[in-house]
Amino acid sequence: MNFLAHIYLSGNDPMVTVGNFVADSIRGKKYLKYPKSFQNGVILHRAIDTFTDAHPTVRLSTKKLHSNYHHYSSVIVDIFYDHFLAKNWSRYCDTPLDVYIEAFYDLLREHYDILPLNIKKMMPYMIADNWLLNYAHIEGISSVLNGMNRRTNNRSKMNYAVNELEEYYDDFQNEFFSFFDELILFSDQKLKELQNETNP
Repeated sequence: MNFLAHIYLSGNDPMVTVGNFVADSIRGKKYLKYPKSFQNGVILHRAIDTFTDAHPTVRLSTKKLHSNYHHYSSVIVDIFYDHFLAKNWSRYCDTPLDVYIEAFYDLLREHYDILPLNIKKMMPYMIADNWLLNYAHIEGISSVLNGMNRRTNNRSKMNYAVNELEEYYDDFQNEFFSFFDELILFSDQKLKELQNETNP
């Protein structure tokens, strides 16, 4: 899953949210030097990724992309699923998306000192262009895919994947709905287990 989903699935603990958000920037066991709730966020993130990569519904989505984008297909599906989460936000959360996202940006500013360097470098662009809010629009997804393609030196051709998003839009959305309901249950259970280990 991509940024918005990981943030949403973090529950109500701010440090779990920060750890979940930055987890891809923390290799191996380096997360152990952080506070326990932050560690739980990193562990939760990794569990979510493992669950997602192995899920048959997600594989249905990636299969539509594989012939054109190969191993980048799963990255693209993560971005597509964040689009459907943002677009259907009121289905999952009572707080309006723009308010929720601003609170998250405030959280990053509050914990700026412990963020990995690459996150600190990314933050100004993320906030200025409001990536998370723009996920709700196809234009925003197109912009994300263009940026991802540039980072692969145009090898991935991910910028063209918006064509598949539009062609199979209803299929992708239905697959997202089916999968995300299961992911919410999985993440809630995993988070409870981690919190029980922290506070026996």
